[in-house]
Amino acid sequence: MQFLKTLFWALLVGVIVAFALNNMTMVPLKLWGTLYADVNLPLLLIVTFLAGFLPTFVALHLTRWRLRQRIAATDRTLADLHRVEATPTHVVDPVPTITPGGIV
Repeated sequence: MQFLKTLFWALLVGVIVAFALNNMTMVPLKLWGTLYADVNLPLLLIVTFLAGFLPTFVALHLTRWRLRQRIAATDRTLADLHRVEATPTHVVDPVPTITPGGIV
């Protein structure tokens, strides 16, 4: 299974490299006013991909980290509750019984 995963990623990287080499053209990018920048198309595509991917990736990892913290806190609370319930308690008879010989 690991071989197939490696093969998939190798093929994907190969397709991306082939695309980048075949489309190595300069694209005019209008910044503001009359200011233009000539950028390679593959570089522009990589930058736009990362601009969309990185915020989502960071948000996912922050959410997972926060949920792991909440699960750990809940596990600690449950462990404390089980520890408190497991301690033996002394049963004390609240009402003394009266016998003909006296209070017992």
